[in-house]
Amino acid sequence: MLVKLTVDKPAGKKKILVLRYRFIGDTILTIPFLRNLRRAEPLAYIAWVVAPGSAEVIKGIPYVDELIYWDPVTTHADSRGTHRTWKEKWEFIRELRARHFDKVYVLKRSLSSAIMALFTGAPERIGFATEGRGLLLSKRVPYRQDRHEVENFLDVLRADCIEVTDTFLECWTTPEEDVAAAGVIAGGGVPAGLRLVAIHPFAANPQRGWRLEDFATLVARFSEKGFTPLLLGAPGDRGDLDAARTLFGAGAVDLVGKCSLRVTMALLKRCSLFVGNDSGIMHLAAAAGIPLVALFGPQSPVKFGPWSERSAVIYKNFACSPCRQKFFTECEPSPRQRPACMEAITVDEVFAEGMALLRTDSRKKCDV
Repeated sequence: MLVKLTVDKPAGKKKILVLRYRFIGDTILTIPFLRNLRRAEPLAYIAWVVAPGSAEVIKGIPYVDELIYWDPVTTHADSRGTHRTWKEKWEFIRELRARHFDKVYVLKRSLSSAIMALFTGAPERIGFATEGRGLLLSKRVPYRQDRHEVENFLDVLRADCIEVTDTFLECWTTPEEDVAAAGVIAGGGVPAGLRLVAIHPFAANPQRGWRLEDFATLVARFSEKGFTPLLLGAPGDRGDLDAARTLFGAGAVDLVGKCSLRVTMALLKRCSLFVGNDSGIMHLAAAAGIPLVALFGPQSPVKFGPWSERSAVIYKNFACSPCRQKFFTECEPSPRQRPACMEAITVDEVFAEGMALLRTDSRKKCDV
């Protein structure tokens, strides 16, 4: 499926394809790559292959001319299975080939993405030399595990002799979404003028997340200081919250499963602070430019930590960290069924980091 963002391209333009699909966080982290690419190629026609669900977070991006949805069946939450059969997949690749792209940037590290790039027929195919796929690329770029994903993506541009002049994240919301976010807050009974703290207490894999009981205690601490906590989460998180709803009391505004992803983005822009697990929503908070505290345990923040100068990461870095996340075959669970690296994070230190960011942010605003 092709999703046009502009009018048809004039003849003679350079045509560039970018392959980086799946996952909200990875999609957001691709924005600096695309911004620097557009700056270097202002007249090129740039198309980006994305998954339909992930594409929600980059609506309004001004750096690409077209989004192309690639949606095979996977176990990922953002898969709708549009390209289910081999015939549908091959038709998709044939459609790409018919576009006669001049260059493909392969930001995915899988062998299948390099095969897709090869089948487009593009003479230039630039990407990471991983999974033995180097022979399928015209220019191979080392992938570093000790480097943040944003910088790894930008290394692909650098390897192609394109200057990188900035690295910040961005996100875009519409006036209608901003109005909807204001309505959600008002509907939650929050008086105008109160400072909001976004709390995202969920994780795709529960063992990677902090316990709900600890988040509930944290919510109470922020409430005592006069902040209004907003509980954020997807519809799939609703059952977990309902089972623990009494822990949070009346001080928190429950928005779990009640807002679209786009309205959630607009809500984040209205918050003074975000606190949450390693997740796609954490990356959205970084893109929204608000201070944030990110909680990491089994996965290292070196590669996927918040890409923001206004952030704090709490990470214990045990001798076994980061791990392969084969939970409780390589480590013993706590009585609360969490790995020790997550149990070692205390409410006191999370609250202290959050308050420090809030104080710093308030001082900066007063200096303006």
